[in-house]
Amino acid sequence: MTFRILYSLLLYLLTPAVVVRLLIRSRRAPAYRHRWGERFGFIPGAVKKRYLMAKDRDPSAKPPSPVIWVHSVSVGETLAAVPLIRRLKASYPGGLLVVTTMTPTGSDRVVAAFGETVLHVYAPYDLPGAVSRFLKTINPDLLVIMETELWPNLVHGSAKSGVPVVLANARLSEKSARGYCRARWLAAPMLQELGTVAAQTVADGERFTNLGLPASTLQVTGNIKFDLELDDNARALAAQLRQQWQGEIGRPVWLVASTHRGEEEIILEAFRIVRQHIPKLLLVLVPRHPERFNEAADLCLQLGFELVRRSSGHAPRSEINILLGDTMGELPIFFGACDLAFVGGSLVPVGGHNLIEPAAWGVPVLSGPHLFNFSEAANLLLAADALKICTTAIELSRNVGYLLGDEKARLKMGEAGRQVAEANRGAMDKLLAVIEGQLSARAAAKNASATSADDP
Repeated sequence: MTFRILYSLLLYLLTPAVVVRLLIRSRRAPAYRHRWGERFGFIPGAVKKRYLMAKDRDPSAKPPSPVIWVHSVSVGETLAAVPLIRRLKASYPGGLLVVTTMTPTGSDRVVAAFGETVLHVYAPYDLPGAVSRFLKTINPDLLVIMETELWPNLVHGSAKSGVPVVLANARLSEKSARGYCRARWLAAPMLQELGTVAAQTVADGERFTNLGLPASTLQVTGNIKFDLELDDNARALAAQLRQQWQGEIGRPVWLVASTHRGEEEIILEAFRIVRQHIPKLLLVLVPRHPERFNEAADLCLQLGFELVRRSSGHAPRSEINILLGDTMGELPIFFGACDLAFVGGSLVPVGGHNLIEPAAWGVPVLSGPHLFNFSEAANLLLAADALKICTTAIELSRNVGYLLGDEKARLKMGEAGRQVAEANRGAMDKLLAVIEGQLSARAAAKNASATSADDP
């Protein structure tokens, strides 16, 4: 407790710096200067009114109508949470889903996916007062935190209020585990207050228990990103987009997804080399963060490439070298429209991004060597010869040229990835069973408390 109090005091002292950081970030992403009250646990009156009305809309619903709070920090976690939220809405039609994010891009994804069918606000900062205000307003029956967005006061405040906390699709890389280990005095008590950790892999689970998580709290449920559903509408959109990109000349398409600063230079050098042999090649370049769209576009133009932005609505003409993916929410369809994909965040030590999505489309996957955030998926794909790791522009260009020049090899590699994705499905059902168990326990505890209060 003493360590958490010291931690809280430090956060309060750092709050002015946090506000300054928001202002700095808002220079590139203006959305960061809005809705600050939510970050301190103050839910706007209009939002609160809508929430209270929604909460009481069906008190007699069967099954019961729980209030489920799902927290996903940013875009990656939110995209993983979308299928889970849909399943929860179907399982608890009389309930209310409260979805929080920390970033405007994550917020945009929630609104685009669900509109007003869920209540969306920013999550409170990990200040005791902010967390307490939020919990008193929302009064959730369960908190589901996606992946590894753990905050001591958030977990403690929920547990103190009797709200079970499920860490869903949990992952903990060796690098992150070392960071938590340095603050073990704070991490261990926090882990002991979690209701369930639904880990992606045995190795993730072991790292959690080594940090102090009780073994009884751990369940290894797998990675829900393998449970990607590609419906007929998504396939039709991808086919339409592919036809548009290929044009009348049937040009090959190389998608480079979720790049970070320091990666575009390597990608563009590889692209320059490949075009010497495949001059018609179209590069679809999608930076990870919207605030970097202009930066990536300027770099492409400086290096002499002809570029069109996806947001312009124009199809890439034959003389266009690069299509910049500067829209949000379309990347899943992009994977279905390309011949091969490179997944960024891996040429620089970010840890990589979702390798499963292109594999599920049957698209060959390339990446850099930094894959500690997706080590299990990477190992599965490597073992099936469905992933090639490249460390330099020359190595990357060789692999791109080889796969585009050998259709049989490209299709074989893509099919191997699709089989890996298919073979590892099922984590979503296991996670939903965990959530159902925690909600049942919460309902039983509330009933017992009510019965006790009624006894003379």
